[in-house]
Amino acid sequence: MSDNFSIRVFVVDDHQVVRMGLKTMLESTPDIKVVGVAASAREALEELPGADVDVLLTDLRMAGMNGEEMIAILRRSHPQLRCVVLTNYHSDEDVFSAMKAGAMAYVLKTAPMEHVLDAIRAAHAGERSIPPHVAQQLAQRALRIELSTREREILQLVAKGMKNKEIGDKLCISEFTARNHVISLLEKLSSRDRTEATAVAIKRGLVRIEED
Repeated sequence: MSDNFSIRVFVVDDHQVVRMGLKTMLESTPDIKVVGVAASAREALEELPGADVDVLLTDLRMAGMNGEEMIAILRRSHPQLRCVVLTNYHSDEDVFSAMKAGAMAYVLKTAPMEHVLDAIRAAHAGERSIPPHVAQQLAQRALRIELSTREREILQLVAKGMKNKEIGDKLCISEFTARNHVISLLEKLSSRDRTEATAVAIKRGLVRIEED
């Protein structure tokens, strides 16, 4: 999809200052050309099919559809598209989900701009680009026990402070079944109680506390 002169980049970020700042900085680089910007994943999905794009540079957590969902959809319809994540979030689950969806690179917004450029160039060349500490997180996560969909659902309710009976009522299961799930979660997360389990889950990105 690329020509001999520039890497065509499409930027997706729900913060206008970040979006336009990236556009300005990227366009000051001789080998990169910004061919489009979008304020949301859904807007990007509408505009990208008609654009000639080499690399998608996207935030991860955005209102509505998140970045990893968008990447997964685009990779199915445009397998040649290279995706780079640029985000503030780097929990184990954030990184794993993005890479599983098809991202080639993962860069934190606190990184120097040169790292962002290197990630774009590497992705365009078909190479993965992951900071060492992020790669270590991925390796550590691979050694952990996976949680089932039901366990993740219950863990989210535990993090909200719900008791076994409340969880049971919410999910239409018995209090006894809810209790057994919670006990299993504590064991899998190597936690002594619900408070510690919640702290571990938040750190790993297994649950997300809704912001006001």
